[in-house]
Amino acid sequence: MESQPLPLAGITVVAVEQAVAAPFATRQLADLGARVIKVERIDGGDFARGYDSAAGGLASHFVWCNRGKESIALDLKDPRGVAVVRRLIAGADVFVQNLAHGAAARLGLDAATLCAAHPRLVAVDISGYGPSGPYSGKRAYDMLVQCEAGLVSVTGTPGQPVKAGIPAADIAAAMYAFSGVLAALVRRGVSGRGGPVEVSMLDALAEWMGHPLHHAMHGGTPPARTGLAHAVIAPHDAYPTADGGRVLLSVQNDREWRRLAEQVIGRPELGTDPDFATNAARVENRERTDALVGEALGGLGADEAVVLLERAGVACARLRDVQQLAEHPQLAARERWREVGSPVGPLRALLPPITLPGGGEAPMGDVPALGEHTEALLRAVGMADAEIAALRRDGVAA
Repeated sequence: MESQPLPLAGITVVAVEQAVAAPFATRQLADLGARVIKVERIDGGDFARGYDSAAGGLASHFVWCNRGKESIALDLKDPRGVAVVRRLIAGADVFVQNLAHGAAARLGLDAATLCAAHPRLVAVDISGYGPSGPYSGKRAYDMLVQCEAGLVSVTGTPGQPVKAGIPAADIAAAMYAFSGVLAALVRRGVSGRGGPVEVSMLDALAEWMGHPLHHAMHGGTPPARTGLAHAVIAPHDAYPTADGGRVLLSVQNDREWRRLAEQVIGRPELGTDPDFATNAARVENRERTDALVGEALGGLGADEAVVLLERAGVACARLRDVQQLAEHPQLAARERWREVGSPVGPLRALLPPITLPGGGEAPMGDVPALGEHTEALLRAVGMADAEIAALRRDGVAA
């Protein structure tokens, strides 16, 4: 059977982007075959380039969010730089921006303005809190939005709220921007018209807060912070093992509890003991329940505990750190790792989660150096050598 083309092959995306939300969205588009042109500042580029140097001298955030893109460095404070962006947009299908509130509109690069000039263009505005309302101009970094959206209030231990260990607000906004672009492109295929797409980090993360939000709105109280435990299920926690590991298990019903009691704890009578026989009873007696499970697993190695739990039909997982994720046997067995090029040489990267059997593999192009494609892109929009030289001389392009 003939291999199908990548679904976004032939789609061109121009992005004036920085940090995580917009770059992660456009990287998804690149992974599906789109050509993504990344417009960066001439003085250091996307500021995520400077977050750290952990990836062989490059910033880990930047490597994660920006493979497979072309980088052009322009000064958008100079009208000539903005003119170049407009020329790039004229040949594009999608434009994405996550500049500070009001900045895109001042440059004439907001979605409404661009879609009026280019009816087939899909133009995405990603913001922290949306284009209107009392928070519209408020700075919106990921951790701040996690706080405003209530995520921090339900994450952590009973005594200490904590932020998520990943930029959850950025990722939420990125994925809604990504799906919004796909939806708008489908609509364009029917109607012939593109149109604006608006995504805010707060809206996106508030949607992800659905369970605790509805629990609080309709039940009267927010769910308690319980660390790795579960507010309404027991046993559901990570338990230390004899070799220093930790194994998380989750008993979803009373049948599983009876199997756990008989085959792992070694006390089948606990399956009918009124203090433990039902989930409600185990939650009421959580400390005693946890002590029983902890004692049983504490005498086993982590691998031994997992084998025993799986044999008993109890859901379980190793509590892995990030380095152990990088060596995860399931990712290795499914050959999910590839290498991508970068200015510092090849770097390991995961295949994107969307797999389209029968089609080409995600291209996973190189991580670009700042301004690596500036000259080629300026030539592509029709600039002559003298014009390019003048832009470089005046610091408008780099």
